[in-house]
Amino acid sequence: MSNSSCITEFLLLAFADMGEMQLLHFWLFLGIYLAALLSNGLIIITTACDHRLHNPMYFFLLNLSLLDLGIISTTVPKSMANSLWDTRAISYTACASQVFFFYFLGSAEFSLLTVMAYDRYVAICHPLHYGTLLVSRACVHMAAAAWATGFLYSMLHTANTFSIPLCKGNAVDQFFCDIPQILKLSCSDTYLRESGLIVVSACLFFVCFVFIVVSYVQIFRAVLRIPSQQGRHKAFSTCLPHLAVVSLFISAGMFAYLKPTSISSLSLDLMVACLYSVVPPAVNPLIYSMRNQELKDAVWKLLTSCFPDPMFSSAYHSCHNSVFCQRFSQEHAQGTDSKENCCYACFPMGTVE
Repeated sequence: MSNSSCITEFLLLAFADMGEMQLLHFWLFLGIYLAALLSNGLIIITTACDHRLHNPMYFFLLNLSLLDLGIISTTVPKSMANSLWDTRAISYTACASQVFFFYFLGSAEFSLLTVMAYDRYVAICHPLHYGTLLVSRACVHMAAAAWATGFLYSMLHTANTFSIPLCKGNAVDQFFCDIPQILKLSCSDTYLRESGLIVVSACLFFVCFVFIVVSYVQIFRAVLRIPSQQGRHKAFSTCLPHLAVVSLFISAGMFAYLKPTSISSLSLDLMVACLYSVVPPAVNPLIYSMRNQELKDAVWKLLTSCFPDPMFSSAYHSCHNSVFCQRFSQEHAQGTDSKENCCYACFPMGTVE
């Protein structure tokens, strides 16, 4: 094939050649995908419906869950379909769309994580100014800027990548269309066009990375000055989930795109690709909810209000008969909502397995 205009489809890398292994890959990815849909969906619905979570931190968390859902939906469903139907093909248009949405959502997520670092910096280091610096309009503008940055970044990369002539076949050595793998199919004299763009992008990402690092240096300095141990613990608990998500995102991405070619192999590339494209969207909700009692309580309240019977009937019954719920007896006589509040108080998330 002389150039990209002759290519009508690409061939993605299969996880396995045997039918049994392909089915195993299908069911494994299906489980991860459903877990990501459920966990991120719960966070989105809970933060949108619970008025107690209508603050900047949870607004940005809602946007992060939306981006995570988009990232995993861009790559995993097509890979599952290929394994189920024993095919490797993806059309040229679908490949270009996959590249666009993956880099759009991925770069928007990194921009949003930078904004979230600023949110934590203001909350810890300047708590008295938090309400004035992070008003609703400012939060919307920062979130919109993160999405717009991702859109422009992806548009630039996608247009440049698919305008390069491809002379080395149509087999992509990855389970989804990824720019580095597509560039391996390009002619050697046109590769420099994308390389220059990658250098500029690396500089922009380095600025965001430095901003996050500096923010957390200031945060840790402020936390260590808090006199009470309980205050330090509370401050750390609001920052550690974000720091864990940032560390996972950056470390996986840096290893994927900056690892030496001497240690590169198809199996390693597949594992690393899963690490930065599949694992974070599924794990991020767990990281944020693990140490966040407020979020866990809100999710539990949502579940108990949506599925009172038969799933939580025993919980309701036990709660209604408990000594604790005698405080709510007067409120309970006024309506069913107080009963739900009673059960929500008796069975916080994490105590019922």
